[in-house]
Amino acid sequence: MTLRVFFGADPRRWPKYAGPVREALAEIGIDAEVTDAAPDPAAVDYIITSPGGVILDYRPFSRAKAVLNLFAGVENLLSNPTLVQPLCRMVDPAMTQSMAEWVTGHVLRHHLGMDAHVLGQDGVWRNQIAPPLAAERPVGILGLGELGQAAGQMLAGVGFPVTGWSRRPKSVPGIASLSGGQGLVEVLGGSDIIVLLLPLTKDTENLLDAGRLALMPAGAVIVNAARGGLIDDAALLAALDSGRIGHATLDAFRTEPLPPEHPYWQHPRVTVTPHIAAETRPGTAARVLAENIRRGEAGMAYLHQVDRARGY
Repeated sequence: MTLRVFFGADPRRWPKYAGPVREALAEIGIDAEVTDAAPDPAAVDYIITSPGGVILDYRPFSRAKAVLNLFAGVENLLSNPTLVQPLCRMVDPAMTQSMAEWVTGHVLRHHLGMDAHVLGQDGVWRNQIAPPLAAERPVGILGLGELGQAAGQMLAGVGFPVTGWSRRPKSVPGIASLSGGQGLVEVLGGSDIIVLLLPLTKDTENLLDAGRLALMPAGAVIVNAARGGLIDDAALLAALDSGRIGHATLDAFRTEPLPPEHPYWQHPRVTVTPHIAAETRPGTAARVLAENIRRGEAGMAYLHQVDRARGY
């Protein structure tokens, strides 16, 4: 029987994904029609979606066995009450690698004080600005999922002492791990650089508020590669203005694209990057999609199925 897979993701992504998804399914022996054309909803077996996708009401897709997201974040999908099918987030090996590289690059940038030289080409010889060794610069990773573990292990490989924090205890080679409320206090208070790689849920909204920002060492750096809603923007701006926080490199925001009038754009202690830390790669992501469809047909557990109670 031919499966019907509807690409209901952002239509701009169809040209990049059509070929890889069809090829990945064929490679594992699944006979499937993959289309972005408006289908008979009751005939669709699997739905591929993403932010900006074309489906607002999932109720007509009564036969769909699963909804497969192209991205790791699912908070917008979870807010749709019509989506009751099993929902899977994307964990793409290439996306994980790109996130680890982006995080490591910006942590090194702040550790080495590169901005003082790259942005200070004004004839002043600043050879008194020399960084400590990586081993002397503790880094905290908030979030020890696939992305947090990969970034933390890459940083540890460079020589940084890395402590990760998660809601539940975890054991990750090369990374000290803390959990719970007291663990969060310890990570914030003991890290010169904090990296955010948490999902956005009701429990993590505004996790970095004024009180928790005040726990961080004076001049500490924040690198947010996850979701804008993890940070209380007003509190962060106040902490930057006071010098409590030395710099914030931000790749995710509550409103995207970030409005031109937002104070982050002009703040001297903020670096804005346009949500580019990690991009899903069609070639590798297609294999994850195909594997989940194979699992669905075999009656197996899906990879990376979202726990709706936890929000990720």
